[in-house]
Parts: sequence; structure tokens; C-alpha cells
Amino acid sequence: MEVGNTTRVTVFVLQGLSNNPQIQMVLFVTFLVIYLLILTVNLLMLLVIRTDSHLHTPMYFFLSHLSFLDAFYASIIVPKLLENLLSKQKTISLLECFTQISLVIFSGGTETCLLSVMAYDRYQAVCRPLLYVGTMNKKVCAGLAGASWAIGMTGLLNTILLAQQHFCGPNLILSFACEFPLVLLLACSDPSMSVASILTTMVVLGLGTLVLLLGSYTHIIMTALGINSASGQNKIFSTCYSHFLVVTIFYGSGVFRYRTPASGSALEQVLSVQYSVVTPLLNPLIYSLKNQEVKAALRRMLARKPRLTF
Repeated sequence: MEVGNTTRVTVFVLQGLSNNPQIQMVLFVTFLVIYLLILTVNLLMLLVIRTDSHLHTPMYFFLSHLSFLDAFYASIIVPKLLENLLSKQKTISLLECFTQISLVIFSGGTETCLLSVMAYDRYQAVCRPLLYVGTMNKKVCAGLAGASWAIGMTGLLNTILLAQQHFCGPNLILSFACEFPLVLLLACSDPSMSVASILTTMVVLGLGTLVLLLGSYTHIIMTALGINSASGQNKIFSTCYSHFLVVTIFYGSGVFRYRTPASGSALEQVLSVQYSVVTPLLNPLIYSLKNQEVKAALRRMLARKPRLTF
């Protein structure tokens, strides 16, 4: 669309993962199966936690929020990816693009906070067991979860600033989804405010929550090493193993994805898929396969006979 002597972009074009029709069909089936698995395992985790009274504890309360967030996050990315794999016109409107970016930033910010809260919960359980029930009561847990969602929303300022940029072309996004760095590369106006905003968000949310995580796990490890019993140490480490593995995958994939300048390379595409599609599937599997309490609750739920009512 022409405005005076200036061209204004009205839609973006997503490069996608492949232009080969046969490969696109294989990718469509693959990602459709993965997406259905993501929804199934995360919703199953929510159902198990909700219905089994043995799991009505702070740790599983936070885990239920994480499971919902993983299903939500995948739903931001995968449906549009599936649509574009079947479409020749891989376009996305500016509104859709900015909405996708804002929801991704919101989800990522919320997840960093939730993982930190879960680490704090493990710290209280391991290092201050006698005070744990009183410290992590229902009101505190609800407040920590609510604060995580609220803090995640502060990252939306990045999208507001990005939307103020002028886009005059080209309009090709070198990815299968709208990602903040790649869209910012297409801005024709001065991007300094947006760059400063996203860097501030990354430092405050990323490094800030990482410090809380490391602090919690440092105390947990020191407490475990201070126990003479090998069985006691194993019990502590087994309790925290699943969460630590999820944290490692989340932060590791995020660092590898955003540590290099945005270019749309094949490696970036693979990391984006891992970060936005594979991780939401791995999280509930890690917690269920490595957690005896979840497996026991799942067996109890499956063994429960349905009651017929008339």
C-alpha cells in the first residue's frame, strides 16, 4: 500500500520450513502428531493433578500451571505452522504477527517465573522442611503463580514498541513463525527503542530468574551434601531431578536460539522448532516418566471404574 512516497507493508510472508510439496506433507503429518501429543500429555497431566488428592501439593500445583502454559505456548505456534504447510501463500497479517510475538514473549516470561517459583518451592521443601507446610500454604502458592502470570505480561511492552516501527519492505520473515528478532530486522525506522526494550526484558526476566534458580539449587545441593546418608541424598536429588532437567532444556535451548544474530539459518530453524514445539512435549513426559508419584496417580486414575448414573 502506497502512502505518499512511502510504501507500507500490510502483510508478512513466512519463509516456512520447506518449499517441496512432498516434504511439506511429511512435515504437516509430523507436526500434527506432535501437536496432538502435546495437547494430550499436558491436558492429561492437568487432569491427573486435578483429580488425585495425593498430588494436591504446592509442587504439583505449579506443575499444573506449567502444563497449561506448555499447551498454550504450542497452540500459539503450531496451528499457523500447519496452515502454512498446506498453503502456497504463506502470509500473515501484521495484527496476527504482532499477536503471535506478544503471546510468545508473554509465555516465555511466565515460564521463566514459574520455573523459578518451582525451584523456590523445592528449596523450601528440602532446606526448611519443618516450616514448609506453613510457608508454602495455598495463599502463598496462589500469589506466586499469579505473580508469574502478571510478570509475564510486562514483556508485552516489547510488542507495543515493535508495532510502532515502520515496515516498508522487504516483508519476508526468515522463519516459520513471527519471531521478534527477525521481524525487527525488517523495520525501516530506528529500532533502538525496541532493541533496548527486549534487552532489558531479557536481563530482568532471564538473568533475574536464573539467579533465583541458581540460588535455590545451590542451597539444595549444599543441604544434600551435608547429609551423611546416601539414601537421603538420593531422595533429595530424585525430588529435584525432573525440575532441573526441564530448567536445563528451557534455558539451554533459549540461550542457543538467541545467542547469535538473527539470520534465518537452518540451525536457527531447528532450534526454533526445538524451543517452541519439542520442549512443550518433553516437559510433561519428563515429569511423568521420572516421577513415581505421577505414575502412581495415573495408574489409580486408569484403574478407577466409571460409575453409571441414571
